[in-house]
Order: sequence, then structure tokens, then C-alpha cells
Amino acid sequence: MKQETDRGPTHDSSYKLLYSHVAMVSDLLQGFIPGTWIDELDLATLEKCSGSYVSDDLRDRADDLIWRVRWGHDWLYVYLLLEFQSTIDRWMAVRIQTYLG
Repeated sequence: MKQETDRGPTHDSSYKLLYSHVAMVSDLLQGFIPGTWIDELDLATLEKCSGSYVSDDLRDRADDLIWRVRWGHDWLYVYLLLEFQSTIDRWMAVRIQTYLG
């Protein structure tokens, strides 16, 4: 297994596989989201959405995990960004903003 690419360790794929399962995402939400509003989510409606898109510079991107879940009558979208770093990246905040944009 390759240890590192220009975007970090290749074991990102293992974690993406783990969080491609409904039970893992459900446990993640229940275990790490603070507040009582999480109890209002209908976790039985969790659905994985396409994480593929084309960036502004026309590159294909398929590295994000996007889920949706019912919150009352509305859909709530959950965006899981898994980023592993082998070194400190002082520009990480900028990278996160780029991902969110």
C-alpha cells in the first residue's frame, strides 16, 4: 500500500468505506453531535447521496461523503469530510473553506 500521495495518506479510502454504511453514520451523528435536536432526526431515513461533482477548474471530484436524513418534513444534508495529514498544513483552514465552497 502506498503511504502517501500529494493529498495525504492513501488510507483515507478505508475510512470512507467505513462511513459509507448507514450504521456508522448513524453512530457518528448520535455520538458526536451535541444537543437534543439530534433526537429529532429520523435516522431510519439516512440516505447516501452522490459525492461526485465537477470543480470550478473542471476537475472531477469524488472524494466526499454526503448523506441526507429527515428532520421533520425537511431533509438535512450531512457532509463528511475526511482529511488525513501526515504533516501540519498551515493552510488547512483555507482548504476547508475551498471544500465547503
